Amino acid sequence: MSVILDNLRKENEVLDIFCNLVSIPSPSLKEDKVIDWILDFCNKNGINGKKDNYGNIYIHVPATDDTKEPIMLSSHMDVVGDDAPVNIYLDEEGFIHAQGRTLGADDKVGVACALMLAKELANNAPLTPNPSPARGEGDIPQHGGLEITFTRDEETGMSGIEHVEFDKILSKYILVNDADKLGQLQISGASYTNAKITVRGLKGGHSGIDIGDETRLNAAKLIAELLADFPQGVFYKDETGVITSCNLGAIVAGGIQNSVASIVEKGIKTNDYITEIMKKTSTNIINVLGMASYSIRSASVEKENELKDLMSSIVDNFNKKYESLAEAQIEFEIHLPPFERAKDDRIEKVHTEACKRAGIKNDISSFHAGAETHIYCQHKNSKGETFMPMLLGLADVYNMHSANEKVDYKSLLKGYEVIKNTFIVFNEDKN
Repeated sequence: MSVILDNLRKENEVLDIFCNLVSIPSPSLKEDKVIDWILDFCNKNGINGKKDNYGNIYIHVPATDDTKEPIMLSSHMDVVGDDAPVNIYLDEEGFIHAQGRTLGADDKVGVACALMLAKELANNAPLTPNPSPARGEGDIPQHGGLEITFTRDEETGMSGIEHVEFDKILSKYILVNDADKLGQLQISGASYTNAKITVRGLKGGHSGIDIGDETRLNAAKLIAELLADFPQGVFYKDETGVITSCNLGAIVAGGIQNSVASIVEKGIKTNDYITEIMKKTSTNIINVLGMASYSIRSASVEKENELKDLMSSIVDNFNKKYESLAEAQIEFEIHLPPFERAKDDRIEKVHTEACKRAGIKNDISSFHAGAETHIYCQHKNSKGETFMPMLLGLADVYNMHSANEKVDYKSLLKGYEVIKNTFIVFNEDKN
C-alpha cells in the first residue's frame, strides 16, 4: 500500500503536506521540528510566515480588496504522544495510520489544509468576483486577506493560545479547524467548572457508645442525602445538542483516614485503590466530614448560572433543615469559560453553502468540551472587535489520541474543498 500512498501524495498536494506533517513527531512543547518544517514550506512557497516569541506561527496573505473583511484559520501543531519516529501507512480501506502510535491527525489535518490554502492564495492571481453558481470551481475572488495561526501546546496546557498576540490580528471571524468529523461546524462549546461540596457534622462520636444521640448526625449519610437532590447529567439542551450538564465525579466520606495512611505507609501499589481503601475502613465512628466534586459544563453563561443557583439553593435548604446539627457548603471554581453561540450567523450560512458546493451536508452543533475557541472568544482583535470563533471539521478522524487513530484520506481531500469554498463564499458574501 506504500506505493499507492506515494502515488496519492503526488496527485494531491494537500495529502502530501499532511503526510509530511504527521511524519514529524511534535508532542506538546516539543514542536520545534514541525515548526521548522512549516516555516521552510512558507519560505519555499512565497508565504509570509513568522514565529512569535513563544513559537506559535502567524501567516498573513494580504487582501486584494481592502473593502472586504479578512478571515483567520487556526490549528495547533502539537499532538498527543512522544517524540519517537512516526511511520505512516495506508490500509486497504483508505485510512492512514501510524504504526503503533497516535497518528497526529489532531490537528495536522487543520494545519495541512491551512497551508495549502495559503499557498494557493500566495501563488495565484486573484480573479474578479463572480457570485454565479456557474463560476469555475477553484476560482478565487478578490478577497479581504487570510490570516493563519498555528499554536503550540494545545493538548496539555493551552499555553500556546494564551501567548497569541491577539491585538495584532486583523480578523474578527476565526475558524478553528480542530473538530474530528468532515462537515462539522460547532458554534458553541461548554465551559468547565468544578463544584466542591462539603458536609460537616457538628458532633462526632463512637457508633457503639453515641449512636442513640439523635444530635450526632453522620456526615457520610448526610452528603448522600444532599447529593440525591442535585441534578445529574443533562440540565439543558437545544437543537444543537447538550448545552449544560453536571456530573458527580467523586464522593469521599467516612472512616478512610487510617486505611489511606496504611496504604501510604506500606507503599501499596494497585489498580484499584477504592477496593483497597474499603478493606480497612473504620465503621465504628459517627462521621463528621463528607466531600464531593462535580463537573459543570455549559455553552451558555445564563444556563450555567441557573444550574449553580439551583445547586446553591439545595445547599441552603439543607442547612435550614439541619441547623445547629450539620452544615453544608458549595464552592464553584471556573477552569475554562464557555464559548457561547453568537447572534451573528454569517459563518453558519457561509459554511452551509461551502459544503453544498463540495457535495456534502454540514452538521451545525454545539460541543460539550473545551477548545481554543474558548480562549479566542474572550479576546479582541486589532480593531477592538470581540473574536467570533467556530470549530470546523475537515476530515473524518477516528480513535483520536490512541494508537488506533486513523484518518480517511478521501475525507481530508473533501475537507480541503470545504475550507477553500468557505474562503471563496466568505468573500462573495455581501452581508
